[in-house]
Amino acid sequence: MSQQLNYKHLHYFYTTAREGSIAGAAALLHVSPQTISGQLGVFQDYLGVELFDRKGKQLVMNDMGKMVYNYADDIFTLGAELQQSIRNNDSKEQLRFAVGVTEVIPKILSVNILENCFGDDGSHKLVCREADFDTLLSELALNKLDLVLTDRQLPPGMPIRAYNHFLGECGLTFFASGKSAEELKPDFPRSLHQRPFLICGDKSHQKLNLQSWFESEDIAPHIVAECDDSALIKYFGQSDYGVFCTPSIIETHVMRQYGVSVIGRTEEVREHFYAISPERKVKHPGVRQLLDGALKIFENGQ
Repeated sequence: MSQQLNYKHLHYFYTTAREGSIAGAAALLHVSPQTISGQLGVFQDYLGVELFDRKGKQLVMNDMGKMVYNYADDIFTLGAELQQSIRNNDSKEQLRFAVGVTEVIPKILSVNILENCFGDDGSHKLVCREADFDTLLSELALNKLDLVLTDRQLPPGMPIRAYNHFLGECGLTFFASGKSAEELKPDFPRSLHQRPFLICGDKSHQKLNLQSWFESEDIAPHIVAECDDSALIKYFGQSDYGVFCTPSIIETHVMRQYGVSVIGRTEEVREHFYAISPERKVKHPGVRQLLDGALKIFENGQ
C-alpha cells in the first residue's frame, strides 16, 4: 500500500455505505452505477480487503467496512467543518471540544457542568456524545473525545492512556409524589420497606451501593422498575409509580421540574463524579474551563 489513499474512492465507498446501495450512491453523486461499482472494486483492491457482504440485492458492511466507514466519517466531517469555517470567514479558529457523557449522569447535572464550555467569545464548539462507559472510553482512546464525564474512575489496568479527575461527591435524596410522600416521610428510611421503588440499572454504580445500604438498614423495597435512563425513572416517580432517588446536588431541580417531594436523605450512600481525560496535567482550554466550573458546582452544592 505504497500509494497515497485516493479520497475520491473513499468518498464513493462512504456514500455507498451511507445510502445502502450502489444505485443510491450513484443517484446522489450524479454518476453511473457502473462507475461506483468499478471505483469500489479499485478501492477494495487497494486496501486488500472486502468491505461489503452481499445479501440479496443489498450491500451490507462487514466488520472491516464498518471500521473504514468510521474513519471516513471523521475525515469528511472535519472537511465539512473546514469548508464551513472558510465560508464564515472566521477571523480566529474555533476550537472543537468533544465531551462524552455516560448515560447514568443526570441530564441537569450534565447541563450545569457543560455550560461552562460556552465562552463569550464563541471560541469553542461543543460536541456532546452520550453512550455507555466502555464505548466512551474506546472513543477517548481513539482521540475522538477530549473528555468523559462519568460516575466511576478509570479501572486500573485499562490499556489506554487516560487519567481520572475527581469533580465532587454528594449523598442521595429520596422522592415520592402526592400522598405517598406524606406517608413515607415520618419513618424514613424504614418506611421504604416493601414500598414500590424505582431503581437505576446496572450501568450505574449507584445501584450496588444502594442495595448494600438497604441491607445494612434491614429494609427491602419492592423494586417495580429498573432503568438505565435516569430521566425515565423521574417521570415514573412523578406519576406515583414508586419512590426514586437522585444525587442530592440536583435535589432542588428535581422538586421543581417533576413536582415531587423529598421524603428523606442519606449521606451513607455517596455519589462520586469524575472527568477522564488523556492528560494528567490538563492543557486543553475547554477541559480546564469545564473542570474548574464543575469543581465550583460541587463546592457550592448546586
